[in-house]
Amino acid sequence: LGANDGASGVGVLLEIARLINQQQPELGIDIIFLDAEDYGASGGKEESWCLGAQYWARNPHVEKYNARFGILLDMVGGENTMFLKESHSEQYAPDINKKVWKTAKKLGYGKMFIDENGGAVTDDHLFINELARIKTIDIIASDPEGGFTPTWHTINDNMDHIDKNTLKAVGQT
Repeated sequence: LGANDGASGVGVLLEIARLINQQQPELGIDIIFLDAEDYGASGGKEESWCLGAQYWARNPHVEKYNARFGILLDMVGGENTMFLKESHSEQYAPDINKKVWKTAKKLGYGKMFIDENGGAVTDDHLFINELARIKTIDIIASDPEGGFTPTWHTINDNMDHIDKNTLKAVGQT
């Protein structure tokens, strides 16, 4: 359980880490795994969510840490997935969003990365933007009708509903 909401982003990041190990890029890349995203109380204070991101943003892992930007991957492996531009990402890092969606289109994934507003999501990137002041976007599965994927927070969030083509599109983008 949690194959898409949790594990899919981890899977993409592990593959990126493997590739980085084979060929070092000219730029430094940090891969950060955060926890306690969904801990908050429904209808409760926003500060009760994304505890790992809040802690990390307040306590940099190295002194004077500086990053140019960040990309959060959340629910990036589901079948028939679409990614709309998340509103906080547009608010804090519209230039990064634009580059990512442009790249996806150039790579042939324009039908998956839709250049439309997908609404706001309280997710780890919000606190990294607000507390650490690092421009960060959220690539997160969305539904044009509102909400998330049909398997979200259900016992059906398993490997039966993971699409390797979705993972590939996100990873290559």
